[in-house]
Amino acid sequence: MATITKGAAPSEIKRINQRQVYIITGDLAEDANLGGALAEIETILKDVDLPSGVRILPSYARQSNDELQSSLPILGGLAGFLVFVVMAVQYNSLIDPLVIMFTLPLALSGGIYGLYFTETPVGATVIVGAVLLVGIVVNNAIVMVELANQLYQEQQENPQVLQPSRRDCMIQAAAQRLRPILMTTITTVLGMYPLARGAGDGGEFLQPLGIVVFWGLSLATLLTLFLIPCLYLILHEPFNFSWLDSRQISEDNLIGDEAESISVLLKKWNRETKLTIDNG
Repeated sequence: MATITKGAAPSEIKRINQRQVYIITGDLAEDANLGGALAEIETILKDVDLPSGVRILPSYARQSNDELQSSLPILGGLAGFLVFVVMAVQYNSLIDPLVIMFTLPLALSGGIYGLYFTETPVGATVIVGAVLLVGIVVNNAIVMVELANQLYQEQQENPQVLQPSRRDCMIQAAAQRLRPILMTTITTVLGMYPLARGAGDGGEFLQPLGIVVFWGLSLATLLTLFLIPCLYLILHEPFNFSWLDSRQISEDNLIGDEAESISVLLKKWNRETKLTIDNG
């Protein structure tokens, strides 16, 4: 009825969707990354001639990596939209939130540059770091714009101020908020530096997150101090360039004040001189 022989056979039969499969597993080398390993596997499998009825299915790691790659724009857009909506409700305006949202491209460009410089692949931790960066980087612009609006409102309510100037308010706000912005940014960046270096046990897993936040926050802070004041003036007064002559007006006012002071001193000196002559 049958012939019994010894031979090699699988210890267990695995099935996916009721189809028999054979799973090949492996571990990444020390300096390898998942994206590069998957690309190398695809290159090797292109030259493999498979028998009839046999085909290659993507692994779970490959499916997860593709899903994360496709979800990055959705998550980033959703995070930015929620931040914009919250600020629009708080400010009751669309101009100030739009000014603040200009920090997001600066932060993301810094994170992308950090990933490129360190040759770090995009993965789940990179996406988490990008979403985290969206919520952190807007704080610097918020404190600067908020103080500028408060100073401008005070000028409007002050009867001694004939013409409120957003330029003067932004200059004063940037000077007053420079130290708090630098202090908070430096502490956050230094806190992320060990994580970006991948120090400690299991640090390689969270290293991409630290790289994105470290590079993104550093570059965004430096550019925010220069670009946000300019964008604030351009969007609030797009067709008003009178602030270009504000320095000349200030100098003229200063000259007028000095002339008035000199005139008062001369009158006082003339009175004292006349009094001295009369007493003499």
